Amino acid sequence: MPKPYPEEFREDVVRVARNRGPGVTVEQVAADFGVHAMTLWKWMRRADVDAGTKPGTTSQKSTELRMAIRRGSIDD
Repeated sequence: MPKPYPEEFREDVVRVARNRGPGVTVEQVAADFGVHAMTLWKWMRRADVDAGTKPGTTSQKSTELRMAIRRGSIDD
């Protein structure tokens, strides 16, 4: 299933949200870009994990695991 927003768009929106001015909320940034605020919060959390600043499975590792499962390389 294709992602509804291109990765470059996601990265741009996250960058704008991170660099927002005082008094500007994540909800306002999300509305400006036409995405739901919870979606933007999730993108920001994913960016933190991918950058290694928060614990979790990175996007790359998650993709690798999904591909391995499809190939049958991992037992359930």
